[in-house]
Amino acid sequence: MSVEAAVEARGLTKRYGDTLAVDRLDLAIRAGEIFGLLGPNGAGKTTTILMLLGLTEPTAGQARVLGMDPARRPLEVKRRVGYVPDDVGFYGPLTGRENLRYTARLNRLPPAEAEERIGRLLAEVGLAEAADRRVETYSRGMRQRLGIADALVKEPEVAILDEPTVGIDPEGVTDILALIRSLARDRGATVLLSSHLLHQVQSICDRVGIFIGGRLIAVGPVHELAERFEAGPVTIEVGVAADGEGVDLRQRLRDLGGVREVVRDEREPGRWRLVADRDLRPAVAETLVRAGVPVRYLHRREEELDELYRRYHRKAVGDDGR
Repeated sequence: MSVEAAVEARGLTKRYGDTLAVDRLDLAIRAGEIFGLLGPNGAGKTTTILMLLGLTEPTAGQARVLGMDPARRPLEVKRRVGYVPDDVGFYGPLTGRENLRYTARLNRLPPAEAEERIGRLLAEVGLAEAADRRVETYSRGMRQRLGIADALVKEPEVAILDEPTVGIDPEGVTDILALIRSLARDRGATVLLSSHLLHQVQSICDRVGIFIGGRLIAVGPVHELAERFEAGPVTIEVGVAADGEGVDLRQRLRDLGGVREVVRDEREPGRWRLVADRDLRPAVAETLVRAGVPVRYLHRREEELDELYRRYHRKAVGDDGR
């Protein structure tokens, strides 16, 4: 096991009878990283989380969370890890604030410190006005927000969030994603985010792991996952100054080897989109310079995670022969 990884698994496996839920998982999440575990319902994400928390024992393999074996030291792991399940449970007759006070007492926080922290967290998750209402009156989205606040009461070193934005309105999702970013950037926490919502994962995660059929089939930053599919087309966005409009850019760019398509954006003068078999940015830049065309920007458009997921899924299914 690596001393640098906040969360690590080696050969982690879980069977329920004849069902293989998690298949020899190897994973290392660095301290301070936001890692997205991406996959459909039933892929094995929640089972993996339960093993990392010591809530279920692995059939084989081992895990370490902050250097501890959760199967042998589950209480110590829980003291240092905040967990938000996909369906958060609270004491309905108690208010949101009272539920958080209960969590603070369980974690032995001094009352004055707990009150300050609870008030701040309720404001951060957008529940300040509903803090003194009974939780049984909360919507699902409000309970999700309260769940995030609950996980943060003890200021965890690792936060594990299982579908944290389910049932939250779009404006609330933006706030929650910003809060998740701040966990790593401002508080130094390591974040494991499990989700099937690809856009949200792509927007905040440093790396993603694609989980299909109990197996982790690919891990890395989104741009690296895209590069592993070298056969896929590359989209390059080009912006030129207005005084370059007199040059026949379409033909010059088409003449580059490997170009599939050249499209001019009629809504924005000087903006072009180039689709090619490979990354042609150096060749495009050289062509524009030789033509005397001032370049405003030249960048490769990152491939959307949903398309990458579909590619990896097709590859995994093909590899399995299914």
